[in-house]
Amino acid sequence: LHKIYIFHLTFINQQSIQSHMNFIIFFSVFFIVFAFQTLIIKKRLINKLDFNYKTKKYLSLILYITFLGVLLYPMARYFPIVPNWLYFLLSLPIGVIFLTFIITLLHEIISFGIDKTPYTKNRREFFKKSLDIGAISFVVATNAKAIDNARNIELELIDVKINNLALPYTIIQISDVHIGGLIDQEFIKNLVDKINILNGDIVVITGDLVDTKLEFAAPALNELKNIKSKYGTYFIVGNHEYFHGVKPIIDYVNSLGIKTLENENVYIGEKDKGFYLCGVYDRFGFRYGSYEPDINKALEKTTDFPTVLLAHQPKYINQLETTKGIDLILCGHTHGGQIFPFNFLVKLEQPYAKGLHTHNEFTQVYVNKGTGFWGPPMRLGASSEITILKISS
Repeated sequence: LHKIYIFHLTFINQQSIQSHMNFIIFFSVFFIVFAFQTLIIKKRLINKLDFNYKTKKYLSLILYITFLGVLLYPMARYFPIVPNWLYFLLSLPIGVIFLTFIITLLHEIISFGIDKTPYTKNRREFFKKSLDIGAISFVVATNAKAIDNARNIELELIDVKINNLALPYTIIQISDVHIGGLIDQEFIKNLVDKINILNGDIVVITGDLVDTKLEFAAPALNELKNIKSKYGTYFIVGNHEYFHGVKPIIDYVNSLGIKTLENENVYIGEKDKGFYLCGVYDRFGFRYGSYEPDINKALEKTTDFPTVLLAHQPKYINQLETTKGIDLILCGHTHGGQIFPFNFLVKLEQPYAKGLHTHNEFTQVYVNKGTGFWGPPMRLGASSEITILKISS
């Protein structure tokens, strides 16, 4: 017993050390990326503005304070003991600096073009002054719009035709809620109210529900037991659940009356007139070393009726030898890019970024853009959504 106890302590210590090392690596990369962006904004935008010295000094001060907020954000995210108003202020700088960095690059390109024009010096100075004022105005406007967008959740109504489906059904899908920080108990309560109005046959949650320690997420999670639907609520894990204790999260979600699909399936609907709902673990499980997706196990005995698969990442479809027998795959993960132009980067990593796609002759794929947000409470070019999927033959 003593040896087992020592082994257990050693294992826990190793996990703790690995967790701390991962945080240090993450923070180091995080710091380098945003320090670089901040430096470019200072050198290539603020310093080159055709404004007086005092104005540029104030703009520089605002930039430095914003960068300080970026450095404090990881602490607030993973140790959520700060009040929500302060968390809101600390979460904004990531998005603000990123969008300002993109606008700085655009400003640099246009400035280069103005310098190369054959206009007179006075005319070039006029265009440069106008460009500078426009750039700062654009920084303010895009950031304000992105913040406002994140406050609203849009309803996406999608009609999907599925062969041999005897009766029509309504599936309500939410995804990537990322409970933690600003996604709190009040947010989830309001979300549940919106879901219940839709009167769905089933509700599915396609991963990344929890993004903080379970003890902090529990009050918000408790609101989910109030979701109402004809055939129940179903959940699959996303990659973020692995960061915060995948097993305890699964157990807690199950205790709320929500069924976690762990490489398994359930029959939905009236007898002989329904479909199979299947769910797999996230592909991050291969890196994690357990809770790995197993499509064969998830699809066992599903040949008699249409099949809907829940898989967090669209990329998982590339790991399947065939999608024959899978009529519809519901995914999340991508956030639709969340903040433009991340949508272009998402397309480099995932086969689909958002919306409904015909993958092949057997299978369609729908990617939810996310119901919450990760990082800054900002969305630009990709709204938060609750999906209403009307499936019929």
